[in-house]
Amino acid sequence: MLMDFSRWSTRWKTKRWCLHPTATTVLTIIFLLHASEVTAAGPVDVLKLFDFHSTPDGVTKVPGFCTLRRGSKPDVAFRVNKEAQISTPTKHFFPGEEFPQDFSILMTIKPKAGVQSFLFSIYNEHGIQQMGVEVGRSPVFLYEDQHGNPAAEDYPLFRGINLADGKWHRVALSVEKNTVTMIVDCKKKISKALDRSDHAVISTDGIAVFGTRILDDNVYEVSEIETPHM
Repeated sequence: MLMDFSRWSTRWKTKRWCLHPTATTVLTIIFLLHASEVTAAGPVDVLKLFDFHSTPDGVTKVPGFCTLRRGSKPDVAFRVNKEAQISTPTKHFFPGEEFPQDFSILMTIKPKAGVQSFLFSIYNEHGIQQMGVEVGRSPVFLYEDQHGNPAAEDYPLFRGINLADGKWHRVALSVEKNTVTMIVDCKKKISKALDRSDHAVISTDGIAVFGTRILDDNVYEVSEIETPHM
């Protein structure tokens, strides 16, 4: 079923979008989505697709992770406040292609100490969250394929990794077959089982949302988000 995005946008605007006033997450340098098997496509600049560089309402530019770079410009980042509503049709990620089964997400983040918050989510045309990256003291990778697998209690939980310690972290999240691996600061590596179906599908007929999680009665957290280039 193809989706009328204008109707979808109106639908979600009727829900409350809120950003927890005490939750601060900072992204900078990279937020890239890379499809392992889509050889014709390069990495997807998620921030570009969300049009961060036009600084929409609720978004402001701030200094990034590295303010001094020899021979190049300093990093630029973005701060997102509670007025921001940042989303884009999922089909924009890989135009004309299905969402890849195997992929990686690269990011550099600095969540506020103690915060647990969704950074990035994908919803299908029925409003079901099919994928999400939750950062904090125990990061979670939310994934639900077309058959509802894995069950919520089986979402990969990365205990022993604390991204909400107030420090900068470079994070790579890689999904391959039935395994998801998180690598932090090029040192710590943890792999978890991803009990998804054969030929798992993430719908491209819905929307991707940055910085919040859409719920029936309220939305998730995050008061600041920063980001830019590789």
